[in-house]
Amino acid sequence: MAAERLVVVGGDAAGMAAASQARRLRKPDELAITAFERSHFTSYSACGIPYWVGGEVDGPDALIARTAEEHRARDIDLRMRTEVTELDLDRGRVRTRELDNGGRESWTGFDKLVLATGARPRRPPLPGIDAPGVHGVQNLDDGQALLDTLAASAGRRAVVVGAGYIGVEMAEALIRRGYAVTVLEQSAQPMSTLDPDMGALVHEAMCGMGIETVRGATVTAVLTDAEGRARAVTTDDAEFPADVVVLGMGVRPETSLAAAAGLPLGESGGLLTDLAMRVRGQDHIWAGGDCVEVLDLVSGHTRHIALGTHANKHGQVIGANVGGGYATFPGVVGTAVSKVCDLEIARTGLLERHAHAAGLRFVTATVEATNRAGYYPGARPMHVKMLAERRTGRLLGVQIVGREGAGKRVDIAAVALTAGMTVEQMTALDLGYAPPFSPVWDPVLVAARKATGAVRAAGV
Repeated sequence: MAAERLVVVGGDAAGMAAASQARRLRKPDELAITAFERSHFTSYSACGIPYWVGGEVDGPDALIARTAEEHRARDIDLRMRTEVTELDLDRGRVRTRELDNGGRESWTGFDKLVLATGARPRRPPLPGIDAPGVHGVQNLDDGQALLDTLAASAGRRAVVVGAGYIGVEMAEALIRRGYAVTVLEQSAQPMSTLDPDMGALVHEAMCGMGIETVRGATVTAVLTDAEGRARAVTTDDAEFPADVVVLGMGVRPETSLAAAAGLPLGESGGLLTDLAMRVRGQDHIWAGGDCVEVLDLVSGHTRHIALGTHANKHGQVIGANVGGGYATFPGVVGTAVSKVCDLEIARTGLLERHAHAAGLRFVTATVEATNRAGYYPGARPMHVKMLAERRTGRLLGVQIVGREGAGKRVDIAAVALTAGMTVEQMTALDLGYAPPFSPVWDPVLVAARKATGAVRAAGV
């Protein structure tokens, strides 16, 4: 009996986790696995790119969890620099193009298909946006291209467009490399993944670090010099000189192949799957990673959240199911953490706008506390904001902005959200305490107490 054929499109976290898990469960004579990756790298940490650019970690090799040779040694036919250009679902095959071999095209058949095509950076169609010196930062190839530009640049002026996670992390990386950094953000505050009142704390801190942060800035063009290289970024009312431009405006699902094949997409453009990560309406196609939408356990709606933690879990689930086992991915609560210099930024659950969109009635509570006992050396302020459902007191979301020890406190709230706890139940959590780590009442518990009072005061 011929082996089943599994084709994986995309050779990073979700795709290769799926391939590796399937290989653990089924031998090569039972399941032949072919994976296609269009870049030069596989199984890498894209989250580490800002720290590579900033010189805090080595790269790119240090960011690679498993090389192409290591995958091949496990009987996975991984074909690098090969792009999938078409899905033929009726015939069960994919068309590929070899990027380093004169563009040679061929077809590869499959019995089972995994789509792990990731996400692509938002790149608005503006004059000069594709000029040399303008960089998105999505994969290791992008990171190397940016480093090459920095090495060749005689100037030390950088403009970062967008103040989301990638934007603030790249601002820090460029500061570390000695650049004068200007961040242009279209919204009223940086970090649109926070509520505006918490984003204002990030803005204040960034300005204090010497990062010029311009809010309400709509970028209109990238100006170029006589050689066609980026030299400045313009907005509606200003011009900002730049020797390098970094785009940090977020990402969107890379689902052009799926859309062309008629597969179901959600509101954000991400593929829709069931709990087993099987594409809805398909028996032999799975999808995972940044190209899918997943269930938000708090709102009950699907969301697109591009994080490596999710992608690896998706891959494990897909690999188990493709390999003949059974696993599910129940959903997410939307936990994320980042930093800019020594400022830690974290959130989980719903923002106010998400809660409104879900039709939820809620109260909020914001507290300022310290990361350690106030009398202990190194105590620094941190702010915690909590959302709770008005009638039930169910925790809906938490945002934290502070210094050392602030960011990972969001994990307390992530567990509470997953468990469906109320803010009143949270006040009784038995958290670790010692003066070097926390006040006797941890800031998250202080916020839960205040939120409990707000729920009681609001009534039904």
